[in-house]
Amino acid sequence: MSMKSTPPRPVYVVDGSRTPFLKAQGKPGPFMASDLAVAAGRPLLLRQPFGPERLDEVILGCISPGPDEANIARVVALRLGCGDRVPAWTVQRNCASGMQAVDSAALDIATGRAELVLAGGTESMSHHPVLLNDRMVAWLADWNRARGVAARGRQLATLRPYHFQIVIALLRGLTDPLVGLSMGQTAEKLAWRFGIDREAMDRFALRSHQLLADAMESGRLDEIEPLFDPRGNLHQVDDGLRRDGSMDKLARLKPVFDRPVGQVTAGNSAQITDGAAMLLLASEAAVERHELPVLGRVVDTQWSALDPSQMGLGPVHAMGQLLQKQKLDSSDIDYWEINEAFAAQVLACQAAWQDEAYMRHEVGLDTLPSPIPDDRVNVDGGAVSIGHPVGASGARLILHLLKTLRHNKTQRGIASLCIGGGQGGAMLLESVR
Repeated sequence: MSMKSTPPRPVYVVDGSRTPFLKAQGKPGPFMASDLAVAAGRPLLLRQPFGPERLDEVILGCISPGPDEANIARVVALRLGCGDRVPAWTVQRNCASGMQAVDSAALDIATGRAELVLAGGTESMSHHPVLLNDRMVAWLADWNRARGVAARGRQLATLRPYHFQIVIALLRGLTDPLVGLSMGQTAEKLAWRFGIDREAMDRFALRSHQLLADAMESGRLDEIEPLFDPRGNLHQVDDGLRRDGSMDKLARLKPVFDRPVGQVTAGNSAQITDGAAMLLLASEAAVERHELPVLGRVVDTQWSALDPSQMGLGPVHAMGQLLQKQKLDSSDIDYWEINEAFAAQVLACQAAWQDEAYMRHEVGLDTLPSPIPDDRVNVDGGAVSIGHPVGASGARLILHLLKTLRHNKTQRGIASLCIGGGQGGAMLLESVR
């Protein structure tokens, strides 16, 4: 007996909100990851004609929730007033966790498992933990077993300076455990491979800040919801913007990842940031039932993988394979959002996109796609200026791309990210008017 497959249902993005992205200042910031997600989700849900208890589920991407935020999606759902009966779950795909959350929500709606889903991502990178090393943990275990003053005295005598060497979880998390390279070192490898020099990186970084400044002044970041911290301070904008940036100032910065000869600096890399972005996804039936406005439609998503040491090229693989699957060319895409993990990484993606040998043999495309116009990529800045709270960035890209399509009265866009560990993700979106 033959089985008939049911065609997927259309998936719509109704609305979205995000917090300002706040640059980490070397100590824990004012917001935990769940605080940020609630701050992004609450105004979004308040705008809807139904209560949060009508959601079918909440899906949230996050890399490193705090110890009081286990299954952070559930914590956020309850704090948003979704009630006991709305299930919630957390996803983790490194830098694309926010996109994975939206993709998971879209799949549940497309297959009929859900009608209304709140999805997005959050990260408080300033709260990533500082850990004891294994030798100190073992020492503490022996200390707990020691009985009496004499035993504890002998245990104290074994303490050495190496016991006090701390482990910075963020740095460990941004280092690939298999190839032994930090994410910045993988960007250095791409710069060497494609001949990208320091001047090109710094020029790209300066462009990111200039575009963000223009977007702020022109009011094109209306997805941002202001928030107050516990001390009453108001946060309304992405605070990593350097309005006084210049090529001279960028040129004076020293390399961070490959001293002294490297080219990747703090100035041409994504900023360490706290932030959240949330989107409301709905089926066609839910849109009609609640008379919801529609911002856009999720058409398709592609996940790809490659050598972890070349992880920055992940967007090339995901975007190229997505276009081939959809029988589209670059010229069919109106706007692109490619996460700016590093200036060198985005520039390498652009170079690889026009490298026939790379696209044919490593990405697996039959024909070389058209070039991607510079003036259609990250038109309002990117992570170099806005920041990159890793769990949230994928959701921010999707939200802002849909806003860009709406603002410019255009149809199609692709949002994409490189992913630590050697992966790439890309989502094809359409504006709905």
